[in-house]
Amino acid sequence: MSKHTVTTPCIGLCSTVFGDLICRGCKRFHHEIIQWNGYTDHEKVAILLRLETLLTQVMTDKIIILDAALLREQLDARKIRYYPHQSAYCWAYQLIAKGAENIININAYGVDVRLGTRDVSLVELRKQIDREFFILSETHYHHHAASFFLNDTHDHAQGLGEKPDRLTAAE
Repeated sequence: MSKHTVTTPCIGLCSTVFGDLICRGCKRFHHEIIQWNGYTDHEKVAILLRLETLLTQVMTDKIIILDAALLREQLDARKIRYYPHQSAYCWAYQLIAKGAENIININAYGVDVRLGTRDVSLVELRKQIDREFFILSETHYHHHAASFFLNDTHDHAQGLGEKPDRLTAAE
């Protein structure tokens, strides 16, 4: 396991302090950020799996992993933090997020860009990926989390149940 693993998805760019329901940095929901330290490992893993699934969905449309071992070596050599147990597509995201301005030949990192995105710079590609990842997170929030809170508030007002201490991603 790499010594550069991440224990929280926080990247230090939290936009929930400005009122966003979904962080534009890590893409977690506002209540997940607030309650993170109180979550069980199972709840944290569920959140990380959701983020990995959404990011991988975006990345598979944009890039191809040519050599996962080379990509991992390059991340370690450049001290770019990543989750070793996640998809190599998530590793590639970390590479692009941290090195888009400096990478000349992305193939040297074990990654290639898909045909539909070859005409944009890596900086623009990073922006596209972040935008699509945010939209997927926002859609997931409105479909799952927001409806939970709305239903829970209604049920609580009707006296039909106690409000749970926290929302898990599985719900």
